[in-house]
Amino acid sequence: MSLEAIISMVLRVSVVLTVFALALGFSAEHRSHRRRNPAKLGRSLLAMYVVMPLVGVGLAIAFALYPPVKVALVALSVSPVPPLLPRKQLGAGGHATYAMWLLGTAALLAIVFVPGVMALLGHIFDLQGHISVATVAKLVTITVLAPLIAGVLVRYLAPSLAEHLSVPISRIATLLLVAGLVPVLLASGPAIVSLIGNGTVLALAAFSVAGLVAGHLLGGPEAGDRVVLALATATRHPGVSVAIASAAFPEQKLVGPAVALYLIVTTLVSALYIAWFRRRHARTMSRAAPAPAKRPAA
Repeated sequence: MSLEAIISMVLRVSVVLTVFALALGFSAEHRSHRRRNPAKLGRSLLAMYVVMPLVGVGLAIAFALYPPVKVALVALSVSPVPPLLPRKQLGAGGHATYAMWLLGTAALLAIVFVPGVMALLGHIFDLQGHISVATVAKLVTITVLAPLIAGVLVRYLAPSLAEHLSVPISRIATLLLVAGLVPVLLASGPAIVSLIGNGTVLALAAFSVAGLVAGHLLGGPEAGDRVVLALATATRHPGVSVAIASAAFPEQKLVGPAVALYLIVTTLVSALYIAWFRRRHARTMSRAAPAPAKRPAA
């Protein structure tokens, strides 16, 4: 087995373990807060699967970008939520139930949505490539659906075991992620640098900001839901994105580095958003807190 294959396997295992650990920690208390909300579903799908494809295609047309960057923008705009995202959403103050629900729902919808949208874009832009339902289904099943279902089942059948395993498995997943990403970034460094310029960073930052704004505005009245949808709309599954781009434009060999560059840009932009959100939420909570009662005069 080659070094590239080993690194790819390490990253896949890391993603699977991350989702499995998240599901193990999905307690009965979280499940008790579920409620049907068609309006929330509609807003979530509008932000992720309507607004962002329009933004991605618009930026690809408006900016004189390198071809791999244009392809990456379109592919990112139709990809589902990455399995690693819920951890960031919860750390930013998001609701666990909504984050997990959005992860699973977006993965299921992507199986049909991604091939359909790519077929439509292919017709509009005269693209020759396509991605099959089976390809998308395999990706999201392995990285999201299977470990999610397995973790929930373990939590239901053996809650005490799940409680003990959740944190250690999450730590192992993080170590594997770092071990896999470092050599990938080092190897892709020159290719990533070659894509900088020609408005690339500005366009990628604009795409990230558009996702954060759309998700925040459409997230509903609850602050926790807003931060979850904002991060989900701005950050997309890199594996599915590269698969889509490779299928539609197999001659573009730098799509992977372009997606990696976007992950770097959106990580920085999202960090600024999270810092702003936390400060704003803290001020809101302090204003809403009742004033301390005055002590009666002696």
